[in-house]
Amino acid sequence: MMFQSGPAGLLGALGAVSSSILLILFLFSVVSWAIIIYKWRAFRASDEEDRQFLNMYARAQDRDDLRRHARRYTLSPSAAVFTAVMDRMAPDSEGFGVEESIIPDRRYLDQVVAHIVQDQISKHESYLPFLATTGNITPFIGLLGTVLGIIDAFRQIGKQGTASIAAVAPGVSEALVATACGLFAAIPAVIAYNYYLSRIRKMSFRVEAFSIEFLNGIQAKAKQVGVRG
Repeated sequence: MMFQSGPAGLLGALGAVSSSILLILFLFSVVSWAIIIYKWRAFRASDEEDRQFLNMYARAQDRDDLRRHARRYTLSPSAAVFTAVMDRMAPDSEGFGVEESIIPDRRYLDQVVAHIVQDQISKHESYLPFLATTGNITPFIGLLGTVLGIIDAFRQIGKQGTASIAAVAPGVSEALVATACGLFAAIPAVIAYNYYLSRIRKMSFRVEAFSIEFLNGIQAKAKQVGVRG
C-alpha cells in the first residue's frame, strides 16, 4: 500500500522522528551542494587567473610593471606570491636591476613565500570541512533514523499482535528511507571533498614551482649586479 501511493505517500506516512531526521539530512545535502557549486566556480576562476598571470610573467621584461598588473589578479595564488615578494624589495626598483644590498635575505623570502602559500591553501580550503563533516556524519544520522524506525515498527507489530509481511514491510521500508537519504547526502560530499583536495595540492605544487623559479631569478640577477658593481 505504501509503495503504491508513491514517494509523496511515503513521506506523508513518516513519523515525527523520521521526518525530523530526513529534514536534517535534507539541510546537510542542500548546504553541501551549495558549497560544491560555489567551490567549483571559485577554483575555476582562481585557475584561470593563475594561468593568465603566469603567461604574463613569462612574457614580462619589467617586473615592476608586472607588479602593477599583478594586483588585478586577486584570485591568483602565484600573483599573490609575486606581489608579496616584490613589495618587500625596493619600491623604486626596475625589473631585476636592484642593488644586492636592498634585496632581502633568501631565507626571509622563502619564509614569506611559505606564509603566502599557506594563506592561499587556507582560502581554498574554506568550507571544505563542512563537506568532510557531511560525509562523515550523515550516514550515521541516516542509520540512527533507520534504527529508530525499526524500533517503532516492532512496537507497532507488538500492538497489532501479528508479524505478517503486510504488518512488517511498511515500518521497515520507512526506516530504510533514512539510511538511503544519509548515503545520498554523504556520497557527493565525500567525492567533492577529495576532488577539491586534489585541486588544492595541484595549486600548491604549481605555486611552489613558480616561487622557486622566481626567487632563483632574483638571486641570479642580484649576483650579476654584484659582479658588475
